[in-house]
This record gives sequence, structure tokens and C-alpha cells, in this order.
Amino acid sequence: MTFNPEDLIQSIIESLGRIQPVNASELPDLGLYMDQVTTFMEKHMEPTKRYSTDKVLTKTMINNYAKNRLLPPPDKKKYDKDHMIMLMFIYYFKNILSINDIEKLMAPLSERYFHSNGNINLEELYKKVTEISMNQVEPLQDHIKEQFSLSEKIAEDAEKNGASEKDRQFIQIFSFICSLAFDVYVKRLMIEKLIDFFPKPDPKKKKPKI
Repeated sequence: MTFNPEDLIQSIIESLGRIQPVNASELPDLGLYMDQVTTFMEKHMEPTKRYSTDKVLTKTMINNYAKNRLLPPPDKKKYDKDHMIMLMFIYYFKNILSINDIEKLMAPLSERYFHSNGNINLEELYKKVTEISMNQVEPLQDHIKEQFSLSEKIAEDAEKNGASEKDRQFIQIFSFICSLAFDVYVKRLMIEKLIDFFPKPDPKKKKPKI
């Protein structure tokens, strides 16, 4: 395992800089059929995939989201802008949260803001949330640099204690991964504790009608 530390951290920093959520203005105003929904998501969320063969969303996934009350049902088999926003949220949440936790988060969105004519609607909320998220990119890049620097020091100490170049490289990457993993672990715990304050969705309550 041979790598250039500077190239590695630079690649990671650059990849963070390329993170761009789908802009609300890019979301279709007209209703989309299922195949159009999966095509749209595949095109716009392609940079988030780990492997080119990965699927962003499938028909089965979307049907399961509706079945599990994460997503309001389509109108005459068509999904509108609010549906797409809900799917965006679900796509990001599903990588770190359980289905039950996502349901507790999405239920209030469906009940209060889905197709809302009030001052707060789903599109405006989406715009604000993505704006806040993008403001975190630069601080996150700085944090990543700091964590990587600490992993370098651990590797240097290992080298002073007789570690080979191969072991030094492994220790540096492993230390870096552990640091990132701990950060994710703590934030997930925080998210779960916040979600625990949400009431459980009433299974008898009907899904929002369109």
C-alpha cells in the first residue's frame, strides 16, 4: 500500500469541495412518473455514489418508502416537487439512520409542510437547510486537515519506534479513519437522541392525501 499523504488529503479536500446538493430550481415543476424520478435522481446524485454500478434509488426503494410512511403517495402515479424534496432528504438520511428514525423525522414534514400553502413550505425549508449545509463545507475541510495532521504525528511516532514504511502508512490511514469514524459515531448518537424527542408516528393515522 503506497500513497502520497499530500495527494491523499488534497483529493479528499477537493472531493468535499465538489459536494453540491440539488438546487431547488433544478427540481421539476411538473409531475414525474416513477421511471422519470429514478432517472432524475440517478443523474443529479451520481457524484455521491461510491461505485458506478450503485443505484441511487430504485422503484422498489420508493415503493417501500411510501409503504413505510416515509413518502406521501403519488398523485395518479406522478411525483411532484415536494415528493422529490422528500426523496432528497430520505436519500441522505438512509445512509446513517434506521427506517424507524427516518419515519419519525419525515412524518412531521409530511403532515405540516407537504403541499403547504402557509408561510413555511417544503421548498423553502429545503432551500434553508441546503444553504446551512453548504456553509459547513469550508469548516469541514479545515477539520479534515487537522485530523489528518494528527494521524501523521501518530505515524511518525510509530516510525520512531521502529515501524516499517509499510506499517507507517497503514497506521496513518487507520488512525485517520478512526478519527473520522469517531466523529460520525458521536454525531449519529446526537441525531438519535434528538429524534428520540419526536413522537412516534401514529400507525392508525392515514397518510397525507394529495
